[in-house]
Amino acid sequence: MRPIFQTDYGQDIQLFRHSGYWWSYGALLLLVLAAPLAVGSYLQSQIVFVFIYAIVGVGLLILAGFAGQVSLGHAAFLAIGAYTAGYMQRLGVPFLIYLPLSVVLTGAVGALVGFPALRLSGIYLVIATIAFGFIIEEVAARWESVTNGNDGMRIKQIELFGFTVSRDGYSFYYLCLGLLILVLVLALNLLRSPTGRAFIAIRDSETAAQSIGINLSVYKVVAFSISAGMTGLAGCLYAHKMSFISPEMFTLLLSLEFVIVILIGGVGSLHGAVLGSIFVVMVDPFLSYLKDDLPRGIGELARSFGVANPGALQDTLAAVGGAAGLKGAIYGLIIIVFIVFEPYGLYGRWLKIRLYFELFPLYKKATFKRQKTYVKSERNR
Repeated sequence: MRPIFQTDYGQDIQLFRHSGYWWSYGALLLLVLAAPLAVGSYLQSQIVFVFIYAIVGVGLLILAGFAGQVSLGHAAFLAIGAYTAGYMQRLGVPFLIYLPLSVVLTGAVGALVGFPALRLSGIYLVIATIAFGFIIEEVAARWESVTNGNDGMRIKQIELFGFTVSRDGYSFYYLCLGLLILVLVLALNLLRSPTGRAFIAIRDSETAAQSIGINLSVYKVVAFSISAGMTGLAGCLYAHKMSFISPEMFTLLLSLEFVIVILIGGVGSLHGAVLGSIFVVMVDPFLSYLKDDLPRGIGELARSFGVANPGALQDTLAAVGGAAGLKGAIYGLIIIVFIVFEPYGLYGRWLKIRLYFELFPLYKKATFKRQKTYVKSERNR
């Protein structure tokens, strides 16, 4: 266990608490940089989606995890960023201009959404953000002069400094990785700033935050704007990775996936955005295995044991794996399991494992015993 000796107040807001973080994150960065050279094109593509989902997760963590505002409409912000990139590209605007433009425009829309949300909280705020998502989906389908409607929009590959950035090549991989690192560093500095501390104060108790002079309206709108801007950045990258966008890609299910990212990863740390993204992106390969490879393997195993009619068993398992709504059902089960058994997410589980080895053999089971919590209405009594 490494003791932390603090000699000044500035050490409380350092990016890394001690030199060990530099070594561990440096090794992780080298591993991620070398990953495209060691994995196939499919895994490389999945890692790129992890980067894009992690950017959205960071934005949603700032809004929900640190500012205490709930949103189920982040697929709409992703759509705004994606369609901004597609439309600007059609007009001949270079990538280095429409990338920040996607961030600014989506952030401005996020601020507009934040104003009516000032009078809403809890389930009412959730309903409002869902309604916003439906509105943007309908606008994307009807505004054919900009979005091509339900016919969709083709996205060309990125042209940067005279070079073509292929969506399946190393250059796009490193571009997404660099932007993810930039977003993480910006988020860390934001949370160390007075604005980030005001977000946390609002999340913990709006009454207490207001009593010490924090303007709730301003900071809630700022939180929505920053979160939306980061999602717009991810939307621009998402459009280029998919090469084709249409309104039915940005549905409520996609917003639910983003919420699952932070629920599974952990809402208390930016690590949760990355861990949750890895989990959610890798669900699709698992479903493919469940639908194709697993029934075949079980059928072969049943055939080797002499089970009667193994083909029917294989067909039944394949039908279950390919059933409509299976993905949503699995997401629902995952959310229930994590909320009941691991409310701090994957990062919370990692903290428990790390603390166990740091304190061994003095670790106590009650260290992470769940304490009674109160809803905001009860805190005010």
